[in-house]
Amino acid sequence: MKKSFLLYAFIILALMLVFTYSFYSKQVAYEQDRYEKTTKKLRDSLNSVTTKWNDANYFSLERNEKAQNYFESGTSEKMIKYEELIPYVTEKLLDYNSNPKGNPYVGQDQIGANKFVINKVKVLNHRWIIADYNDGDIWGEVLLKYFVNEDESISFEVNQTLLYQK
Repeated sequence: MKKSFLLYAFIILALMLVFTYSFYSKQVAYEQDRYEKTTKKLRDSLNSVTTKWNDANYFSLERNEKAQNYFESGTSEKMIKYEELIPYVTEKLLDYNSNPKGNPYVGQDQIGANKFVINKVKVLNHRWIIADYNDGDIWGEVLLKYFVNEDESISFEVNQTLLYQK
């Protein structure tokens, strides 16, 4: 009786080991497959986002080497770095928001009680800026020309403006 009990216990233990090994080996394979699928999805998503980002920034001074080269001159001390120019131009344009009549470079006169101010600015290249503006109720966009003068001041010129309907 004792021998048959040990034999049955050994057989049950061997079967449990076989089933446990089978379960864990399949679970490892499943987890590896899931990891590979998730990694592939993440890579595809990252590539998609990167492509969209590059497309969205196609018209930007940061990506336009020809526009960047416009600011290089024969003398190295007169060279303007675009990395410093973009925030400088943006800051100068946004400084006009403090005007009591509103920012004059939105191309619109004050319509209601609130003045028009510029919210977002995108420097497209060495000459063009697109900006978003509003007065809290009415929204619009403006296309501006900008110029870097000899004294390194910035001047702006409204090219075209657009107001959206309410």
